[in-house]
Amino acid sequence: MAFMGDRATLLETGRFVQRHQEHAVDTVDTAEDETEARHRRAAENGDTESMSVLGSLLLRRGDLDGAEPHLRAATADGDRAAANNLGVLLHQRGYADEAAGWWRIAAVAGSAAAAHALGRHYRERGDEPAAEYWLRQSAEQGHALGAYALADLLEHRSDVGAERWLRAAAEQGHREAAYRLARTLDRRAAAEARTGVAAAGMAGSGVDGGSGTGAVRGRGHLDFDTGTRLSGAGAVAGAVAGNGTGTGLGPSGTRYPGYGWTGDGSGTGTGPVAGESGGTGPSTGTRRAPVDTEPVGAGPEPGTGTRHTVGSGSRRTGAGQHSTGTRHAGTGAGTVPPAVEAEQWYRQAAARGHRRAALHLGAILEERGELKEAGRWYLTSAKDGEARAACALGFLLRDAGDEESAAVWWLRAAQDGDGNAANALGALHAARGEQQTAERWYRAALDAGDVNGAYNLGLLCAAQGRTAQADQWYRRAAYAGHREAANALAVLLLQGGDAAGAEPWFSKAAEAGSVDAAFNLGILYAGRDDDRTAFVWYERAAAAGHTEAALQVGIALLRDGEEQDAERHLRCAAGSGSAEAAFRLATLLDRRQPPPGAPALGETLDEKTECEEWYERAAEQGHRRAQVRVGMLAAGRGDLEGAARWYREAAEAGSRNGAFNLGLLLAREGSEPEAALWWSRAAHAGHGRAALRLALLAARHGELDEGERWCARAVELGPAEVAERAARLREALHQELTA
Repeated sequence: MAFMGDRATLLETGRFVQRHQEHAVDTVDTAEDETEARHRRAAENGDTESMSVLGSLLLRRGDLDGAEPHLRAATADGDRAAANNLGVLLHQRGYADEAAGWWRIAAVAGSAAAAHALGRHYRERGDEPAAEYWLRQSAEQGHALGAYALADLLEHRSDVGAERWLRAAAEQGHREAAYRLARTLDRRAAAEARTGVAAAGMAGSGVDGGSGTGAVRGRGHLDFDTGTRLSGAGAVAGAVAGNGTGTGLGPSGTRYPGYGWTGDGSGTGTGPVAGESGGTGPSTGTRRAPVDTEPVGAGPEPGTGTRHTVGSGSRRTGAGQHSTGTRHAGTGAGTVPPAVEAEQWYRQAAARGHRRAALHLGAILEERGELKEAGRWYLTSAKDGEARAACALGFLLRDAGDEESAAVWWLRAAQDGDGNAANALGALHAARGEQQTAERWYRAALDAGDVNGAYNLGLLCAAQGRTAQADQWYRRAAYAGHREAANALAVLLLQGGDAAGAEPWFSKAAEAGSVDAAFNLGILYAGRDDDRTAFVWYERAAAAGHTEAALQVGIALLRDGEEQDAERHLRCAAGSGSAEAAFRLATLLDRRQPPPGAPALGETLDEKTECEEWYERAAEQGHRRAQVRVGMLAAGRGDLEGAARWYREAAEAGSRNGAFNLGLLLAREGSEPEAALWWSRAAHAGHGRAALRLALLAARHGELDEGERWCARAVELGPAEVAERAARLREALHQELTA
């Protein structure tokens, strides 16, 4: 019991574990020393295999001088593993041609590792046919590094056979191959999705029922082709439509903190990443030289029964099988969708420590709403030094309401050169009113090569009324291909009265894919009474999911009598949140309904019709005419309390019809003084019937002068029926006054 107590104490302090680990290391070192001593004795007695093993042990340790004589002796006796390792040793010393000679000897003797090393040697010298020959020899023998290097060579030539060898390497546990295979499958899935969307658009009406601008992911996602984060769906209401300059809005309609925007979609960012850091080159989207994750010649040497791992102290990645147990398309299943299989390979690569695979896996999980697991993978990737993962983790934390933690990760990413994170920090400070700090981060984003920084600087200056500076920043971003900057510049020019200068920028932005610019062009042409051209641009924007554009298309089609097509567009706009579209749709449906008959005694009231539901949806969004109509429908059902509520909301928002109807209800309930107040408000707003009611009320109370004045107002306002009645009443009042 005393021993167990002492051991527990040691475990708590960690000293017991430390001693145990030290003992384990000592044991391993002792075993290695004994192995080396045994092979050294055997080598001195002329044992070829022991010479080879001893040479590989010394080479792994970095003792090139000690390893060389043993490797040369074993090679002279025909040991192919020794020949391969001798080539590695000579390559490390800078004798590449002599190394290639020994690799050739080993490769001809059947060494897959030597064939791989020889293939890479030839590729470095630009002899691609020879490189392909030897890499294929290595790959066909099941060498993972050979399969990966062959895939890289074939992919450089856009050969469709590259995927087969990437898959072969990935299935043997090569993490970079698993990542690149996942990227290939991911791009294929995206292409298939685009093809499907295009086909659906050609087969359908061309209107996306509120899907936003293009194929975007649900909550927001990283765009790995531009290196930016896109959020949500929808389109920005352009400033030409009366919504200002769009400050703080991205083209997806998502409002970032303050004035900043961190998404682009203009295609100006970095391209898809093709490798992992630590020797694979920067992520620039350019074609890279062949890259392996292991040193030349690394790998087990078959045929000797001994593992001869050689090369700069590294170990071969993925020796042996590391399968997930999943049958992948192309290996016998043929039914797994590319996106699903891509996720499987991302997961496999990420589990082996590939930081960019962890980043992509996090993005996929975030899109699916699995935020907790997405955060874990982002964190793993960020801790391994992936700036984009740190940035994505920041967005995830911000969406969860933890801005302080988000700022920490954005700062980390921005300091590592991530322009997207710098933009996010700028937006965060702008939202707090710290304009100078925001400007500094936007400039940092621009210095990092993110053109969004210039666009955000333009938004910041525009919000501060610094129009000249905003113009300069918008132009800088627009000339760099930023479509939303081109649209914002056009808006700025239009607000300054330069319609001629605005139009080409609108056109440039629209042709580059800006939905807002297409909508703004529609407004521009409509202002010139060129309805045909305006309709073309409205229709184009509506097809991309622009809510207001769909409304304008619906209105134009209604004007032309095309009710069915109009209804479809109005439903699209109303479903995306347009109160005006909901009201017009309800009006259209209302016209088709038969007039309601008088309810029979004891008859229950019918449920609300679809048109009434649309009226209510518009009314709840503050649409005054819809509020009046809902009040009328409620009054028709006998719900006077509900009617009064809707009339009052409309009246207080400035609706003269709402004020008039509210006055009628109040007068019916005996509240004539309050009714007179609402009728007076309606009459002053131009409601003729309200003026006539006030005239009648004044006449009844003996206020003849007041009555005559309201009669004159009613005659002036109309309509004809009201004007006629008011004229007769005025004449009667005049006679009464002059009698």
